[in-house]
Amino acid sequence: MAIKGIETGIHFQQSITVNPSLTVPSVSSAFSGFENMPEVFATAFLVGFVEWTCIEALRPYLTSDERTVGTYIDISHCAATPVGMVVIAEVELIEIIGRKLRFKVLCRDEKELISEGFHERFIINYEKFLERVKKKQS
Repeated sequence: MAIKGIETGIHFQQSITVNPSLTVPSVSSAFSGFENMPEVFATAFLVGFVEWTCIEALRPYLTSDERTVGTYIDISHCAATPVGMVVIAEVELIEIIGRKLRFKVLCRDEKELISEGFHERFIINYEKFLERVKKKQS
C-alpha cells in the first residue's frame, strides 16, 4: 500500500559517533540518578537516534505542512558501545496502515549488533497538531 508516495521497502541508514554527551551519565542533566553510571551510549539517546533515522528516511516524501511523530517503540539495547565508536542505525519501512508507519530497526557499532526491534511513526499535519497542543494547554 502506498500513501502520498510512501511505500513499504524504504531503507535508510545513518551513523553517529558516540561522544561523552551521548552517554548514560549525560542523561542525568534531565533525570537524576544517572551520574554514576558507565560512560557508554545511553539507551535514551539510542531511542532518539532511531527516531531521527526514521525522520530522515521519510523527509523526502512529506509535504512542507507534514511531520511525523513517534507513537511506539519496541527495541532492545543488547550491547554497550563505548565513547569513540560509531553506531549505525538501519531502518526499513515494513508496514503502512493509514497514516501509521511501522519500521524494522537494526543498530550496530563497529563490533556487533547493539539493538533491534520496531518503531512506529504517525504522519501529522503540523499546524493542526500545534492547534491541538495549544488547546490542551488552555
